Amino acid sequence: MRYKILLFIIIFSFILSGCSQPPEQEESYYIHEIAHLHLEDAMQNLPEDTEIRAVWIPVMLYHNWMEYQSESQFRETVRNAFQNCTDLGLNTVFVHVRAYCDAYYPSEIFPKGAYLTEDYDPLAIMLEEAHALNLSLHAWINPMRAQTAQNFTSIDSNYLLRQWYDDPEKNGTYLVNYDGRYYLNPAYPEVRQLIADGISEIMQNYPVDGIHIDDYFYPTTNPDFDAQAFSESSASDLAGWRRNNCNEMIKLLYQTVKDHNPEIPFSISPQGNFDVNYNELYADVKLWSSEAGFCDMIIPQIYYGFKNDTCPFAETAQLWAETVTVPELVIGLGAYKTGYADQWAGSGQSEFLTDSTVIARELEYISTLENISGIALYSYTSIFEPEQEVSALVSEEKNQIFDVFQKNSAPDDAGAEY
Repeated sequence: MRYKILLFIIIFSFILSGCSQPPEQEESYYIHEIAHLHLEDAMQNLPEDTEIRAVWIPVMLYHNWMEYQSESQFRETVRNAFQNCTDLGLNTVFVHVRAYCDAYYPSEIFPKGAYLTEDYDPLAIMLEEAHALNLSLHAWINPMRAQTAQNFTSIDSNYLLRQWYDDPEKNGTYLVNYDGRYYLNPAYPEVRQLIADGISEIMQNYPVDGIHIDDYFYPTTNPDFDAQAFSESSASDLAGWRRNNCNEMIKLLYQTVKDHNPEIPFSISPQGNFDVNYNELYADVKLWSSEAGFCDMIIPQIYYGFKNDTCPFAETAQLWAETVTVPELVIGLGAYKTGYADQWAGSGQSEFLTDSTVIARELEYISTLENISGIALYSYTSIFEPEQEVSALVSEEKNQIFDVFQKNSAPDDAGAEY
């Protein structure tokens, strides 16, 4: 039913646009506005999936998907990619729309992403193609990570980011250069508001099914990163002050989403290691997991094997299942490791090297836990466009994943959850 509704809307939009024969760019936006007005209403009345099976589609893909590719070529690539997702049994895509304080959609707040070399709207196209296949699409942003020092000089001065870069009082405070890349500093309300305004812009213009942020919070523990802001505060504990800055940012982003549409989920994907989140990234994920007002869904990146010395998968997944009490819990799995040595796994570093069953066995283990709402795989490239040297192993892995999905979708196993 959903497919028929979406197909009718898209066909009807093209008919209307063809009758009036507007210029090509205006036609694209006209079609998008029709989709925005009608798809959102149609989707709100559809039943939700009881289990999330997601994949992350990162910005690195866009080098091949967008750069010097026409709109029709991009649409065909996206259509094929999303068909791959549905064929595997996935129902959700987390799509990078802002990775470096840039935008893969027309934006008045952030400059156009570097891989988008032609004049079309990737987000509108991806939404149309995802919804036509009954895929949910969540807009994925990196809230704090910005451009390199070299790239900042090419940003138009109309953008607030460039104005901060050119302002000697803002460059080094609102924007901080760490190791050649700038990061937004969440200590300042104006910075947090800019990030929230970017979310508002997306939600005003696109019928996204969710807003998603990942684990790029503070890039360093070095006190020099935000020494001026800290000295101007009344705080005495740098770590606690930084965590509070992240808390304030997260609460604002969550409330921004809810102000636009209370039904749209706001999700966070922190690292899988609680200590790293808390002590190195200053992300208080235990707070976000146990109190209302921070997120609707938390998706820890449990990118570990069962034999990982520091964070063995089973124990880590169990700890997250016990910790998360307020938002939904979706487990992120590191499919990108298949065929490669796991460098930081200690004695378990060879676990993914020749074994195509690790991710499938992790799926099986997750199905034994309570209060799990689904899984997310990182990343699309690793699963569907692997390097040649690991392609045979990844092909076996995909078959294993598909088999687990099929088994857990069977009627006699309908009560099981990931």
